[in-house]
Amino acid sequence: MNIQIRKFYYGDIPEDTAQVGSNHSTTNENAWPLWEVFIRSKQGLDHKHAGSLHAADAAMAIENARDVYTRRQEGVSIWVIESKHVHASNPDDAEMFYEPASDKIYRHPTFYDLPDELKHM
Repeated sequence: MNIQIRKFYYGDIPEDTAQVGSNHSTTNENAWPLWEVFIRSKQGLDHKHAGSLHAADAAMAIENARDVYTRRQEGVSIWVIESKHVHASNPDDAEMFYEPASDKIYRHPTFYDLPDELKHM
């Protein structure tokens, strides 16, 4: 018996949208796709990831996101994106992926002397 164990990380997008461990049988063919929800709490602020939900289409995802994530008038804008369209870097590749930036010291102004008057630089 060959068993594969995959490590999951916070924020991973599940590859299988079937409800694992549910009492009713759901297959990928008839399951609603998973959507990621982003909410902007006030004008001028960034959208923040609020969570995930299942919906049949984008319009339903926005309506469900409104009902689930903005019940107390927390948001002024909602974005939804189908989870299968989100691509993320692998945490195991972080050293290779981000390390080249440390070779470019000109991008990090650590060798400048700043006057004491500059408090928030």
